[in-house]
Amino acid sequence: MHRRLPPLNALKAFEAAARHGSFTRAADELHVTHGAVSRHVQMLEAWLGLPLFARHNRRVALTEAGADYATEIGAALDRIALATARQAERGRPRLLHVNALATFTLRWLIPRLSGFQVANPAIEVRLTTSNVPLASLAEPFDVAIRGGPDSRPGHVAQAFLSERRIPVCSPALLQRLPLEGPEDLRRHTLLHAATLQRVWPDWLREAGVPDLTPQASVTLEHFYLTLQAALDGLGVAMGPERLIADDVAAGRLTLPFAGPSLPARSYYTYVPEPRAEDPAVRAFCGWLAEAARRP
Repeated sequence: MHRRLPPLNALKAFEAAARHGSFTRAADELHVTHGAVSRHVQMLEAWLGLPLFARHNRRVALTEAGADYATEIGAALDRIALATARQAERGRPRLLHVNALATFTLRWLIPRLSGFQVANPAIEVRLTTSNVPLASLAEPFDVAIRGGPDSRPGHVAQAFLSERRIPVCSPALLQRLPLEGPEDLRRHTLLHAATLQRVWPDWLREAGVPDLTPQASVTLEHFYLTLQAALDGLGVAMGPERLIADDVAAGRLTLPFAGPSLPARSYYTYVPEPRAEDPAVRAFCGWLAEAARRP
C-alpha cells in the first residue's frame, strides 16, 4: 500500500508550533530559526491545501482543521518515538534503579536476587542501599524498599513482606549458656541497634521480665551489625524473623524461645507514579511478592 505522507520535518514543526501555540517556542525546541518553522508550516499548508494556523499580527492560533490535525499528528509522533525507543533498547539491558534498606538488602534481597536476574535477563538491577526517608533520598529510583505503611504522595505503595521480631543467637553461644526461659538472659549480653533502642525493653515486658538486667549490653550503630554480632557469638540480638530465616534454616542462628514475638513494620515497595506501569518495575515488584510467599 502506497502511503501519501507529507515531509516529516514539516510535521514536526507543525506539531511543536501547535503544542506551544508559538512559532518562536517551537523553533527553540527544535533548535531551528523562527523562519524555518514558518516555512515548514507553510509547506504543510500548501501540501494539504488548507490553512492550519490563523495569523494575527505576531500571534498565531490553530484553525479548527489545524486543531484536529494536531491531535492526530501529536499521537502519531508519540507512537513513532515510543516504537523507536523500544527498538533502540533491543539487545541492551533495561536499567532498573532500586534503593533498599541496608539490612533488608544484605539478609534477604541479595541472597534471592539471582532468581530475578535468571527470570529477567534483559533487566539489569542497579541496587543501592540507604536508611534515610524517601523525602531525603537524593538519587532518583524506580523502586524503593522501606518499612510501611507510610503515606508518600506521588508514589504507589504496596506491602510484600510482613515482619516480626524475636530473640536470636548462635547455636555455639546457646551451648555455652543455655536459655531455658527469658529470665536466663541475665547471664547474657544483649545486642542493641542504635536506631531500635526500644526493641529489647518492649520484648522483655512482653516476656514477663520487664526489670531484667543482663550481664552486659552492647549497642551497635547499624541493625545489620547486631545480626553479624549474633552470628559471631557476641550476644543475643532481636532478630527480624523473615530476615534471619535463611540463617536459622542453615543452622547459623537459632531461636532460643518460641515466643513472644513483637510486630514490626512490613516491607513495602514505593514506586513513583510515572513509573508504576513500567514493565521492568512491574516485573520486579511482582517477583518480590512471589519471593516473599516462599518459605
